[in-house]
Amino acid sequence: MNPCPCGYLGSTLKACRCTPDQVSRYQGKLSGPLLDRIDLHIEVPAVSAEQLLNAPMGESTEAIRERAVHARALALARQGRTNHALQGAEIDRHASLAPDALKFMHTAAAKLGWSARSTHRALKVARTIADLAGSERVEVAHVAEAVQYRRALKAAG
Repeated sequence: MNPCPCGYLGSTLKACRCTPDQVSRYQGKLSGPLLDRIDLHIEVPAVSAEQLLNAPMGESTEAIRERAVHARALALARQGRTNHALQGAEIDRHASLAPDALKFMHTAAAKLGWSARSTHRALKVARTIADLAGSERVEVAHVAEAVQYRRALKAAG
């Protein structure tokens, strides 16, 4: 969704014309329980045509596909199902967080006021990030990346 009704909140390309009240009402249309069920919350800023056309080549689709297939195979071999399908105690058993990663997750969840559902979703995303990196354990860097993917919508200010 856009960050506001006009779509330009936080944009460097065009000024937002929405009032803080309009932004709040717009963002309030999605309830907390609904947002809890969305695994990845990623802000995608607008880019100019020049930035888009002059961007360097990224990683090939085939390379990304190979990494994703390998990560999925790791999850299936470890737990018999994908990370997304883990429930309850299975998440804790298969997440395999390093002690410092566990501490980081506790701190982030408390500071961000996450529900149990949000915390479990972030753990599953962190496990997937670790699998994509070929890591047996979920480390702080994997948890930190997962936390970034659950950022809240930006309010006007």
